[in-house]
Amino acid sequence: MKKYSKLIIAAIIALIFIGTFVFLWQKSQPKETVYSEFTPKLDSLQKTTIITGKIEPRNEVNVKPQISGIIAELYKEPGDYVNAGDVIAKVKVIPDMSQLSSAEMRVRLAEINLNQAQTDFNREENLYNQKLVSADEYDKSKLALNQAKQEKLAAVDALEVVRDGVSKSNASASSTLVRSTVSGVILDIPVKVGNSVILSNTFNDGTTIASVANMNDLIFRGNIDETEVGSLVSGMPMKITVGALQDLKFDAALEYISPKAVESNGANQFEIKAAVHVAKEDKLRSGYSANAEIVLAHADKVLTIPESAIEFSGDSTFVYLVKGEGKQKTYERKQVTTGLSDGVNIEIKKGLNAKDKVRGPEVIADDSKDK
Repeated sequence: MKKYSKLIIAAIIALIFIGTFVFLWQKSQPKETVYSEFTPKLDSLQKTTIITGKIEPRNEVNVKPQISGIIAELYKEPGDYVNAGDVIAKVKVIPDMSQLSSAEMRVRLAEINLNQAQTDFNREENLYNQKLVSADEYDKSKLALNQAKQEKLAAVDALEVVRDGVSKSNASASSTLVRSTVSGVILDIPVKVGNSVILSNTFNDGTTIASVANMNDLIFRGNIDETEVGSLVSGMPMKITVGALQDLKFDAALEYISPKAVESNGANQFEIKAAVHVAKEDKLRSGYSANAEIVLAHADKVLTIPESAIEFSGDSTFVYLVKGEGKQKTYERKQVTTGLSDGVNIEIKKGLNAKDKVRGPEVIADDSKDK
């Protein structure tokens, strides 16, 4: 019994050894190389590029105060529509003490001069009535009195402007009221009641009270690589897709290409702008991220093959024509002239016809299917 057990074990070991040897031998045998094959076909090609950017108003105006002070009241909120001249905020003036002191002194001096002019006029008028002075002397004193009165009014106005930011004579055009300079939608009001603001001058840009823009006149702004900018011309149509509004696409027309490149992440890029055509019912917001698709070139009804079937050698391009069938199949290398490529298919201008069969890339066998 032990003798038969040993024989069975030996037979099993021998079978395992032989099976392993056969398996390794089969694996070591060269496999037949199989290539994919393509037939040229008529098709239309487009070379497109995608540009990332954002939507923004063509003109965004920053409204700034005409005087320095503190925000006393805000009459508008972001999103409100305003017409040119509408009041957005009111500024409370904090007078400069030296200017205030000078204005008060000017008023006191004007009062002294007015009192003196009034006294001189009364004296001249009394003498004139007694016919002791000429009419010319009387007229001069009357003129001096009128000038003194006007100087007093001007001094009081100046004091009110320095102290309050507005005088009685110009209350309708008060500089304490911050008015919108254009018609449009208020995009932002970066200040709050109580914030200090300053007017624009030689040394400071001034405090922005509000940003106003016409949201019916929008543009797409983005950057395109220098390798593609040469294909752009003014007026080219574009398709705009907004990231926040995936279901909507907008037409646009290219209207500006920067003459100067800017470096971004080591690459030279050119800024472009395109006018976005938006229907009234479509609500776009300033700052939306967007993608613009531009057709750089196109070719209609041309002979095409997959670009993977092309062999590039220097400035020349070649394909391999399939000759024969089965084991008699051979491949003939042939030079062709190519045209437009969309990244998948490529135009064949010369060297092939619709009846030719072209060798493609090698077909890689999936070993997992054999298992």
